Amino acid sequence: MYPLFAFSFVHLLLLITPTKIEAGGFTVDLIHRDSPQSPFYDPSISKSDRLANAIRRSFSRVARFNELSLYTPHVDTQSPLFPSGGEYLMRLSIGTPPLKTTLLADTGGDLSWTQCRPCVKCFKQNSTIFDPKKSRTYKELPCGSQPCKALRNSTCKGAGKKGTARICEYRYGYADKSYTIGDVATDTFTFGSSSGRPVSVGKIVFGCGHNNGGTYNSATTGVIGLGGGSLSLVRQLGDSIGGKFSYCLVTNVDDKFTSKISFGDKAVVSGPGVVSTPFVFKGKFNYYYLTLESIIVGNKRLGYETKMPPDTRSGSLGGEGNIIIDSGTVLTFLPSGIFTDLESQLGKVIKGKPMKDPGGVFKLCYRDDNIDHYPSLTFKFKGAEVELPALITFFQVGKLLCLAMAPTDDVAVFGNLSQENFLIGYDLVKKQISFKPTNCSKY
Repeated sequence: MYPLFAFSFVHLLLLITPTKIEAGGFTVDLIHRDSPQSPFYDPSISKSDRLANAIRRSFSRVARFNELSLYTPHVDTQSPLFPSGGEYLMRLSIGTPPLKTTLLADTGGDLSWTQCRPCVKCFKQNSTIFDPKKSRTYKELPCGSQPCKALRNSTCKGAGKKGTARICEYRYGYADKSYTIGDVATDTFTFGSSSGRPVSVGKIVFGCGHNNGGTYNSATTGVIGLGGGSLSLVRQLGDSIGGKFSYCLVTNVDDKFTSKISFGDKAVVSGPGVVSTPFVFKGKFNYYYLTLESIIVGNKRLGYETKMPPDTRSGSLGGEGNIIIDSGTVLTFLPSGIFTDLESQLGKVIKGKPMKDPGGVFKLCYRDDNIDHYPSLTFKFKGAEVELPALITFFQVGKLLCLAMAPTDDVAVFGNLSQENFLIGYDLVKKQISFKPTNCSKY
């Protein structure tokens, strides 16, 4: 999900002292919501229907980027519940003793939050709702604290009795009119590491949501923010992970392999084949913007190169920071003019007649289902060329192969299908993202 009440991007010296993470960092599972390991998984839904649902979520999600009106949640808001928009989940525990929870991982947001008792209003949740009174390490934060000041939309809660600080209350809304309201607090987060030894980190700032509603699903309890803002999990872990995290997304969510996300030294992307490109933050929100300079179709020697227009008009990719990389958006979205140009170039390389997707989901399809007949696409980012093999740029839909990209009149997004089988590292100190072709099922 993409927050409309997000944290401002400021470097704060937070009053947080995380437990020291051992050298080497740690790695945890990143569970695709449609995989058999996911609480969302429904074996009665066909693979093609799951894909269609994911594509619909993708269109809904990218539209939120350009939402201009702020949505202010109220206690009496009534919203129907629909599945949440995120695509990957993280399992962790909160509190002492630890309570297991499942959160949507969001590289497009900062605030980590979970539902809490007592509930003014809570959406249905399959697992136990976190009760802060049962955690020995839970602590509410006062209004004057730096984390509270970092929030774009916060209020002071309580009467402020003599000698007692007023509690910081957050109000966090999303463009789809989902919302969460609650107390800003700290507690211990415990991650199950692939090494078998859990990693506990104390004093993590998060939202303890007492009033939550909108497009949430009972299989999850909230969101874990991996964005670039000062209160994201990555920023809070800070020096203990060197400002680094990475993930490796598997191509087949139906098999036994699971995607991984790493923090600290384990997140370093190095060795042959690594390319790196800078990212920037733009505007109010802390999305990771890359600079896409051109798209190359097939072998470079063929000369099919689509140059990006130098301006920033609709339909162009001009200017620095012109495309968001996001793990929660399925398709890659390109401005309509660029997509039309790409479609034309593909028509010169692919032998076969373009066909309409009978489901109306994909824009460009071909009847030829032999993937070897399709070209790779190279996304030429600033300082880095990332070659996307046909296996991840074309999806099989019945007897058709369809391009896993779509035109948009909103912001361009480099989606998660285009990121599969790459080890992708985020370095918030160097402000760069690295790509390394990797068999993620063996990572």
